[in-house]
Amino acid sequence: GYGHTVPLSDGGKAFCIIYSVIGIPFTLLFLTAVVQRIIVYVTRRPVLYFHIRWGFSKQIVAIIHAILLGFITVSCFFLIPAAIFSVLEDDWNFLESFYFCFISLSTIGLGDYVPGEGYNQKFRELYKIGITCYLLLGLIAMLVVLETFCELHELKKFRKLFYVKKDKEEDQVHIMEHDQLSFSSISDQAASMKDDQKANEPFVTSQSPTSNDSSLNN
Repeated sequence: GYGHTVPLSDGGKAFCIIYSVIGIPFTLLFLTAVVQRIIVYVTRRPVLYFHIRWGFSKQIVAIIHAILLGFITVSCFFLIPAAIFSVLEDDWNFLESFYFCFISLSTIGLGDYVPGEGYNQKFRELYKIGITCYLLLGLIAMLVVLETFCELHELKKFRKLFYVKKDKEEDQVHIMEHDQLSFSSISDQAASMKDDQKANEPFVTSQSPTSNDSSLNN
């Protein structure tokens, strides 16, 4: 969602394609790494603290925590910014401001509403930098909330309904084939070890019966 800023030349369009192919995977890796570190302190440790310290059920604590985290995220990154945008942008009302926040943080990015496009706007460059920081932090917060809800026990059960189940007969056949292969390989290894031991044993000559008789007579 560029809005009014788009590449026009062929070189600019080619650079945009190359930059997107490289930049989007690195951005996803960066967001994933940041979210995995934040969710430890924001979700997992608080749930374990209330579960261990106060003795509450872990599932109930996780549900209440997810609802509270979702409410805080909606308030801090949707409702309050929408009210601020409706004041800073002359042509936007609260609904249009909330629409911009939702379209931007949900990564839809239509670009029909772009803040800071008025040239007579005060501190326009600083305003643009603030919007960039807001979008980055809001996107991280949205991913943290989604990851928190995905870790709920009820949603894990719901996701299992869409998993592909393997047939038990096929699993048993694969297990039997694996056992036969492992047994045959073990027997082959044992046979080869016996052959090696026989080859390494010293050669002992057998005594003739005449020598045995002569020793007995003596």
